[in-house]
Amino acid sequence: MPNTRSSSHRKLFIVIIAAVAIIALSMMSAFVWPGWALSKQVDATELLKAMPDSVLNYARTKADASETWKSASPLEEYTVTYGTGAKSGNITVIVGQWSASDSAKTQYDSLTGNLSGKTLYSGAVKVQGNETGEYVIKENAENPKFATAVWYNDTVVFQATGPASGIE
Repeated sequence: MPNTRSSSHRKLFIVIIAAVAIIALSMMSAFVWPGWALSKQVDATELLKAMPDSVLNYARTKADASETWKSASPLEEYTVTYGTGAKSGNITVIVGQWSASDSAKTQYDSLTGNLSGKTLYSGAVKVQGNETGEYVIKENAENPKFATAVWYNDTVVFQATGPASGIE
């Protein structure tokens, strides 16, 4: 049991570190290049460029402008797919950026409020020791082999859905 828990915590730590790095880069770019978030060209934004080409054994296979969260009025939003070669193992990440942290928190609360299933992990997102957001990972209520992770960091919200082993 201790080895399984240690392995799960190590995987969670790796995912959280990768997410924090992505978010930190996207936040930093907003101050370095003001106004970039207003562009709707898929290849032109720093938010999309901040999304890694690979995470662990998953490679980015697709990235498109998205309107999944259109009603929440993000400045920009993308759907990014990561895969290992088997379509059933794909992880879909929706990422959006808002002009104010309150708007991102509202979107986070809406997304997490709609999740059902057992909570696998939850906690605070910290950047340089400061709490800048929250995260939750929940098992899919209909199929526990799948999970969804939602986290926000200041003005950016991420939602990742796919096999529970990859999401954890």
